[in-house]
Amino acid sequence: MRWTTIALLIAGVFLRPSETQDTVPVTVFNCCEGDIVIVLDASSSVAAYEFTHMVHFLSDLLRPFQLGRGHVRVGLLQVGTEPRIEFVLDGHTAQSGLQWAIRNTQQLQGDTNTVEALRLAQRLLGVRPGDKRRDGPPKVLLWLTDGVEPGPVEEPMGELRRAGVAVLAVSTGSSNYQVLRRTVSPPVEDHLHFVDVDDISIITEDLRDAIIEIIRADRLQVRDVTSRSAILQWRPVLTAHTGTYELNYGPSADGVPTGGHVRGPGTSTSSNQWSYVRQTLPGDHSTWQLTNLRPGTTYTASLRPESNQQLLKTLSVSFTTLSDVPEILSPTTVSISESGPDNVRVSWGPLQPSRVRRYQVEYAVLPSGVVRTVTLQSHENSTLLTQLQPDSQYLVTVTALHFNGQERTMSVKACTQEVLPPLEDLQLRPMGRNSVQVEWRGRTGGPQGYWVSWDGARPSSSRSPSSSSSLYLPSSSVSTFLTNLAPNSRVCVSPVYKTARGQGLCCTHKHSDFWQ
Repeated sequence: MRWTTIALLIAGVFLRPSETQDTVPVTVFNCCEGDIVIVLDASSSVAAYEFTHMVHFLSDLLRPFQLGRGHVRVGLLQVGTEPRIEFVLDGHTAQSGLQWAIRNTQQLQGDTNTVEALRLAQRLLGVRPGDKRRDGPPKVLLWLTDGVEPGPVEEPMGELRRAGVAVLAVSTGSSNYQVLRRTVSPPVEDHLHFVDVDDISIITEDLRDAIIEIIRADRLQVRDVTSRSAILQWRPVLTAHTGTYELNYGPSADGVPTGGHVRGPGTSTSSNQWSYVRQTLPGDHSTWQLTNLRPGTTYTASLRPESNQQLLKTLSVSFTTLSDVPEILSPTTVSISESGPDNVRVSWGPLQPSRVRRYQVEYAVLPSGVVRTVTLQSHENSTLLTQLQPDSQYLVTVTALHFNGQERTMSVKACTQEVLPPLEDLQLRPMGRNSVQVEWRGRTGGPQGYWVSWDGARPSSSRSPSSSSSLYLPSSSVSTFLTNLAPNSRVCVSPVYKTARGQGLCCTHKHSDFWQ
């Protein structure tokens, strides 16, 4: 659903977090659609040397995938005493930014709290206890561990599998094989790997192939839709020698193709350029570009694999070309403001009341708080989340439910402020002409110390606690003794908290002739 540091170089190429895709093989670039959440063991049992190898392994493993909605989304969280999200599924839409974030992940360390990390992974994947397998892009959880005391992981792993999440694991240490084989999804031989960390690169291709097999698009998909073109993409099930594809498409009328135009040779039912098209494509194709389409028009396309060796199902899809004015689906931005100890304001945009039925805001304290939900009308673009825990980090997710059935979701992290109780009482007790006993009473809730300051100090003597006009005292202190004060010196005491100073109190030390 906190978050990364600065970039180094990867494979001799300097990476910058820009939003342009790197050059990768086309066969992999457009192959897949799905969500991948990586649970990375970053506890103290993992040596820094091991952790660096794991990070580089992940970088190479994920490099070929095209990122973003409709393609592959990647989230990463670390396992430690308190597991931490490094980036959420919508965090990176380009390989350059993803590579920069992975390579600069700083090891969390601490205990191996894998169970809490898996609960956090469930939330990133949108899985709730009791969920069953449902339609939508496939989801993958990849667990990288050294195998040292992972905890009772079988129950949360089982919940993930029952919800349709494919679970894969890589162990770089001597793990309990029987435990790990019960956590992963079948086939175990493809989804569970034991490897020495020095040799982890040898499983990169096999593991990537296993992931691709899970998230490879098994339907006719539409990519890069514009006002006048679109690209059809499908999982290849034929070769150049085993058959051909028959493509039919055109503008829809009651769900039946009635017209269109395709780039390349084809057979049309009419001489009109908008006529229904039948096109034969070679068996080694997995994409085809449609051009000269009409703006703002709904099309239906069907693709039938024709083979003498086996009977394969026909794939179909409907899509709507963009109008001449580019379409923007809300929300495209989500921001946090007005942060307080128990509240934050979340805002989003743009407003699209004619397209959005309602907005849903889900939020929970990280790493494993209870998810709370607020539902808002389509004309609202912000809400104040209240009754939050102070000094805590929250994962906030805004989902727009569109009238056409589409959902668009964006997640951000939000931090509440620390509570800074003021000092309750301050007293000065004169102990001599130039000396004073300073006593105070702080609130419960734990300042980390107290800052005592005074002005008008005389030159220090052997009895002076400090030659400075300020003094820091630990949280156990409730008094201090100051000497060599000039008449009418002002003494102030402020509580010091983790993030800032709280409101203090000040008193003036009055000179008295009694001590002369």
